[in-house]
Amino acid sequence: MLSERRLEVLRAIVQDYVGTEEPVGSKALTERHRLGVSPATVRNDMAALEEEGFIAQPHTSAGRIPTDKGYRLFVDRLAGVKPLSTPERRAIQNFLDGAVDLDDVVGRTVRLLAQLTRQVAVVQYPSLTRSTVRHVELLSLAPARVMLVLITDTGRVEQRMIDCPAPIGENSLADLRARLNSRVVGRRFTDVPQLVSDLAESFEQEDRGTVSTVLATLLETLVEETEERLMIGGTANLTRFGHDFPLTIRPVLEALEEQVVLLKLLGEATDSGMTVRIGHENAHEGLNSTSVVAVGYGSGDEAVAKLGVVGPTRMDYPGTMGAVRAVARYVGQILAES
Repeated sequence: MLSERRLEVLRAIVQDYVGTEEPVGSKALTERHRLGVSPATVRNDMAALEEEGFIAQPHTSAGRIPTDKGYRLFVDRLAGVKPLSTPERRAIQNFLDGAVDLDDVVGRTVRLLAQLTRQVAVVQYPSLTRSTVRHVELLSLAPARVMLVLITDTGRVEQRMIDCPAPIGENSLADLRARLNSRVVGRRFTDVPQLVSDLAESFEQEDRGTVSTVLATLLETLVEETEERLMIGGTANLTRFGHDFPLTIRPVLEALEEQVVLLKLLGEATDSGMTVRIGHENAHEGLNSTSVVAVGYGSGDEAVAKLGVVGPTRMDYPGTMGAVRAVARYVGQILAES
């Protein structure tokens, strides 16, 4: 374990390097921070930090920069995340309150996160497997053609066209709609198959084929991998950090184009707590020079999806973590009220 004084020196190095983009020397540290010790003592502490792998010398200059291990200790020992100012919180609320539907919520969240953190923002659509049914609508488009509309508690809307084996009248359709909703509204998606398993048998023989077709479409909608959707924004922000990426930014951009990679990154975030992956902690090689800050969001105690940001390891961790957490909280409130 590092002594409290050496931890204080490491904190100062991280803060200065993030702020100035320049390797940090002992003279600058003693001038900028009240460390309460002589420059010689700071030099000794820096030598010890370097020996233990928390900081490194990028070239022959006297300055040092934090390593992935140094950033990890800095994040793990953070006293707290940086709270957003009242104007920032009000701006978040006003911007997100204007959303008209789930797509708009996700789109606004991506833009907001990218602007607040000046990083790449990634927002996953709410997971169907963790959602509950708000309403199932059945609309007659032709005598034997029906539209099924599934609405979730998170405001997600899924639509499917159904070609029925026989015409179905408005009365029969209204009856099916009523019976279906009475069984599934307010229930978890994972429970629906069992709840409707015997529904077709309760209808007259001539309607059972159509009811079975509608139910089969509903169940297909529930199990489809539609939850594997996400939106990304602010990629252009990476161009401001060109010198933070060794050789080229290209591997980072290529990794960001792969949804599977991003979904896996977000999937590593725990439901309630915040996850910070630094540098080589990211399994994908293209993201070894980046850090990922992610957290779950939802309309209740349980997260229905994840959101976060990707940026260089030289990141304002307290500020970024504060922004990600605040945005997740507001998105959760909007989903709860929608």
